[in-house]
Amino acid sequence: MNWLLLIIAGLFEVGFATCLGKAKETAGTLSTLWMGGFFICLTLSMYLLYKATQTLPIGTAYAVWTGVGAIGTVVVGILVFKEPADFWRLFFLTTLVASIVGLKFVSS
Repeated sequence: MNWLLLIIAGLFEVGFATCLGKAKETAGTLSTLWMGGFFICLTLSMYLLYKATQTLPIGTAYAVWTGVGAIGTVVVGILVFKEPADFWRLFFLTTLVASIVGLKFVSS
């Protein structure tokens, strides 16, 4: 159950990074709404990370949380913000996924 909470926390990390990117692109009320989404996602992400670390080792939980957030943010960057999807970016993204899966298997 706590692994699921951890993955959801990482997805909310993607949410707050995406909201931050959209807030940067907009102005006025729309920017304020994106910042509201940022704070909501940030709060939920931190709370779920906290809950997950009650039974998972903090080092493993933090590494997985940041990894899920990094992977998701890169994917959103490619799909939404039209960032480049060159070979090396995708290669290292794949190694990051492999590292997260590896941490899951070696953690109790």
